[in-house]
Amino acid sequence: MSQKILIVGAGLYGAVCARELHDAGHRVQVIEQRAQPGGNCATRFVPEADCHEHLHGAHIFHTDSERIWDYVNRFARFNSYVNRVKVRRGDALYSFPINLFTLHQVFGARTPAEARAAVARERVEIAAPANLEEHCLATVGPTLYQLFIEGYTTKQWRRHPRELPAEIIQRIPVRFDFNDNYFNDRFQGIPIGGYSAMFDRLLAGVSVEFGVDFLRDADHWLTRFDHVIYTGPIDAFFWHCHGPLEYRSLRFERELLPMADFQGNAVVNYADADVPYTRIIEHRHFDPPGAARSAAATHTLITREYPADHTPGSEPYYPVGTAANRARFDRYRRLADELGGQVHFGGRLAEYRYYDMHQVIGAALAHVRRHLGRERHGVVTEPGLA
Repeated sequence: MSQKILIVGAGLYGAVCARELHDAGHRVQVIEQRAQPGGNCATRFVPEADCHEHLHGAHIFHTDSERIWDYVNRFARFNSYVNRVKVRRGDALYSFPINLFTLHQVFGARTPAEARAAVARERVEIAAPANLEEHCLATVGPTLYQLFIEGYTTKQWRRHPRELPAEIIQRIPVRFDFNDNYFNDRFQGIPIGGYSAMFDRLLAGVSVEFGVDFLRDADHWLTRFDHVIYTGPIDAFFWHCHGPLEYRSLRFERELLPMADFQGNAVVNYADADVPYTRIIEHRHFDPPGAARSAAATHTLITREYPADHTPGSEPYYPVGTAANRARFDRYRRLADELGGQVHFGGRLAEYRYYDMHQVIGAALAHVRRHLGRERHGVVTEPGLA
């Protein structure tokens, strides 16, 4: 039976749900507060630099799932970009994530065996690391921790690493070969033509309305649809009745420079605590080396990324996963459960978690499968949620 389904948010979670539910024969309406789809993945073309600008920070698609890779390739062709980050500390530049060349730069190690021995000498014996600092000391020791992590993390989160949970850093690899690929996944790249073009294809044929603030008249929207997928902040949905969840935000400072190349790499992190930005992105390098650039490209575009407090009206980028915030989220999750599945909360803001893009797609596809399965078995939601 065809349902009327409202999707709040045209980011990756909402767009994938919209595509799948529309293709399954449902009447899907997407509303989006911004003026374009794509959420924080949105891009735009900058003719002076002949490249696509990542409007909300660098987004590199990566996955180890062939199923997810095949799915996104239905909507975009991907280039062969591989994320090879560099770190600046003082006047020195280092290869990152930590690999054999980094360990050669820091400790003089020339072989995997020498590198493993150097790190082993550095490690601090901590049986059960209780925070990010202890995890780093137990994993790589004080030299690498102080060089790459302590200052960067403190300014990114405005907390010392000993105040943060270890999982924030656990996804960064440490390698004992010369592999400097930031990710371990088999598939990686950036959509040719930018992410926004990919979202246009994801949402093709779906009714999408931009500039709509769902929370201004939530009751109006909720009473008109059989099922609602909400991808906004879960605390805002419940009017912050248990207090606001804590996030870190970002401020972006873009600059067009009259030169061909500013830093020679897409991403350079700045690890010194007294440098106010965490990284500089040079967007032209998101095209693989050797990609043709137009003769009209007279500039290169860079973006400095500044950590910022999250205040009303700013974008919530990173959930601050302290015990207090997780407990507050659990209270909101219980309120969501009381709605009996009539409103589904999905995506990074609604689930208060850090999601990579492939994880968002996987979670959205899983929800659609569950929803369609319930429908096939005669379990459907009813209109009138107010």
